[in-house]
Amino acid sequence: MKAYVLKFSLFAFATLFATGIFSIDANAQQKLSVAEIMFTKEPFKQVLAAAKASGKLVFVDAFATWCAPCKELQKTTFKDAKAAAYFNKHFINYTIDVEKGEGIGLTKTWQIEGLPTLLILNSNGKVLASHTGYVDGKGLMEFASETVAK
Repeated sequence: MKAYVLKFSLFAFATLFATGIFSIDANAQQKLSVAEIMFTKEPFKQVLAAAKASGKLVFVDAFATWCAPCKELQKTTFKDAKAAAYFNKHFINYTIDVEKGEGIGLTKTWQIEGLPTLLILNSNGKVLASHTGYVDGKGLMEFASETVAK
């Protein structure tokens, strides 16, 4: 009987310990996710409304799922700590798949001809700046600061 209780107690302790590890890991992941550009996928009208309400510009990541440079932006550039802090503070960040839903029409409106395309828009949706192709974190910061300076 004592062996059974001991085994059960060890199992219960191990379960609690493992659960604690997983919750600590989840908290660590949440803290790490702050060090990346936080994008919204809300409908474009809501994005513009948020930009107007906040007085911010809109940063757009126009991508396609098959696009290798688009994936590289997501894996590296958008996780650059300095770029993330700057874009999360100063922009409404919007990501859109150009081959699905609202993205199809916006691609035509924005005259996107290559991917990835990064745009900076005013709160009325007017394109202020456009960049096509991969860019690193430093290049992304330069793109934004040149546009904001205009």
